[in-house]
Amino acid sequence: MSLFDWFADRRKEQSTGKVIQEPDEGDGLWSKCPECGLVVYLKDLRANASVCAGCSHHHRINSSERIAVIADPGSFEALNEELIPTDPLGFKDRRAYADRLRESQASTGLNDGVVTGLCRVEGLSMALAVMDFRFMGGSMGSVVGEKITRLIEVATEKRLPLLIVCASGGARMQEGMLSLMQMAKISGALERHRESELLYMPLLTHPTTGGVTASFAMLGDLILAEPKALIGFAGRRVIEQTLREKLPDDFQTAEYLQDKGFVDTIVPRNQMRVTLASLLRLHGSRPMELASA
Repeated sequence: MSLFDWFADRRKEQSTGKVIQEPDEGDGLWSKCPECGLVVYLKDLRANASVCAGCSHHHRINSSERIAVIADPGSFEALNEELIPTDPLGFKDRRAYADRLRESQASTGLNDGVVTGLCRVEGLSMALAVMDFRFMGGSMGSVVGEKITRLIEVATEKRLPLLIVCASGGARMQEGMLSLMQMAKISGALERHRESELLYMPLLTHPTTGGVTASFAMLGDLILAEPKALIGFAGRRVIEQTLREKLPDDFQTAEYLQDKGFVDTIVPRNQMRVTLASLLRLHGSRPMELASA
């Protein structure tokens, strides 16, 4: 049933005096846009890449949905899925870090906050890493850093272009310096990829903040972003309190950063695959056998 049909039935039931139920996001059938308030059939929303038909708001999507938007159907080959985070510091705040990890793994079905692998985009080969915000806010721990670094090394060896989809609150504090060192490790691997004259593109999605922004999110040959994505290092309130001045309303949005030259282009999600394919062709990408064997 479409939303139009639902409202038609609603008017019909009102005229007969029947009690009807409003659409409920909790029943798994409907979704309400947080920007414009449009209530839409969830199946229709997903068919439109989770972009609101009313205001073009980009709803947050998980890593598997993101891969489906970017890669040709059936072409994604995951790498290093077996890597699992540990608790080297025995960290505990209100809850033990080990408990937080188990909870995130159970709720997402992932071992950690990034999925990496090789894929095709309109037949063109590409290395792809997708951060998943559901897993502890997409924070970057040692496994996230290791998986991204290994992917970059495979891309360098196979002479493949690279796309990293960023969605993160930054470095994972529960791993301390082991988390922070991933910024340098990934950046070093990207420099070797660059020295091989290969294309690297980060895609900045909502949100991209902290140590991710301070490292690989801003090191691309072409920096892409989704519309209205929050992109920054420190939080807005911290900056305002430090500078003691009011910041623009659109500060730290993708549009603001594009205007200031930090983002090269903003790409709507439903145009992502065709845009990526055009960029890959422009930079001489080619089809190839992706299997690592």
